[in-house]
Amino acid sequence: MRFALSEDQTALRDAVRELLGRECPPAAVRAAWPGAEAAPERVEAIWAKLAEMGVLGATVPERAGGLGLGACDAVPLLEEAGRVALPLPIVETAFVAAPALAEAGDPGGLLEGLVAGETLVAASLDGSGLVPFAGCAGALLLGAGPGGEIRLAGPEAAAPARSIDGARALGRVADREAGSPLGLSPAAQAAAWDRGALGTAAQLIGLSRALLAMSTEYVQERRQFGVPIGTFQAVKHHLADALLGLEFAAPAVLRAAWSLDRGAATASRDVAMAKSLAGDAAERVAGTALQVHGAIAYTTEYDLHLFAKRTWASVRSWGDPEWQRSRVAATLGLGEE
Repeated sequence: MRFALSEDQTALRDAVRELLGRECPPAAVRAAWPGAEAAPERVEAIWAKLAEMGVLGATVPERAGGLGLGACDAVPLLEEAGRVALPLPIVETAFVAAPALAEAGDPGGLLEGLVAGETLVAASLDGSGLVPFAGCAGALLLGAGPGGEIRLAGPEAAAPARSIDGARALGRVADREAGSPLGLSPAAQAAAWDRGALGTAAQLIGLSRALLAMSTEYVQERRQFGVPIGTFQAVKHHLADALLGLEFAAPAVLRAAWSLDRGAATASRDVAMAKSLAGDAAERVAGTALQVHGAIAYTTEYDLHLFAKRTWASVRSWGDPEWQRSRVAATLGLGEE
């Protein structure tokens, strides 16, 4: 197998990168935080343009109005969404809900609005009741863990909740029986979980790349003793170690996408490995970014915190690294008896 993008995949990724780089600067992420002065219309416009490009319907079958693309096509796009800390539920809507709703026969008739960018779907399939982006979604997918029953509920099922990342519009669902079952098979329910974990891993790769880019630029500009701090050996080593972990994790994410597309027997294990590696790498990158920036990194006026907080929240979504490693161990027969 070859873990590289095709020409078409590269072209689509580059188009999305250009769009998000232009339309979703850090100011747009700030606009999604509670109490922000900027108008929310800016964030809504980004979603509409993603819909126009076909990104939101990328994994929807062609018969339902989508592009009919697979995980290998979608993962690079989700990485780009992570690179700008997109303050909208693109993983949950385009990568989890879209194929799940199509598989279930589109109960509630949400697919058309989803593809058109009119419907946002938030999802929480771990049974915790905490639903990222519930505050800006028109529908919720709720579940009790990998392979568990998935229910479709309205946004009124979630009450606002506090999050380390204010742009995620976190909600809390108190009623575990809220909504109606989608009627998916156990295999389809497990696949929905895997897509959520894989999509989040892809976003963590993008977030890590953004944090490393910010850090590299900063250490080239910040001077001490008359020279850029990036010339100091300790700073170089920290950044190199962070990059090393990221470059080990990125191919694992592509491998997991390949396994999902081909229905490999190891798909769930590969997704768990990808999420674990991406989470570990992202935490290290975020920590390194804080360290090399120094005190300025701890100010809310500086953009770094927008990306670091999204990273910390995402690492713990869809299974943290330790939990994902336990899934890998179980598939290898190394779990506790």
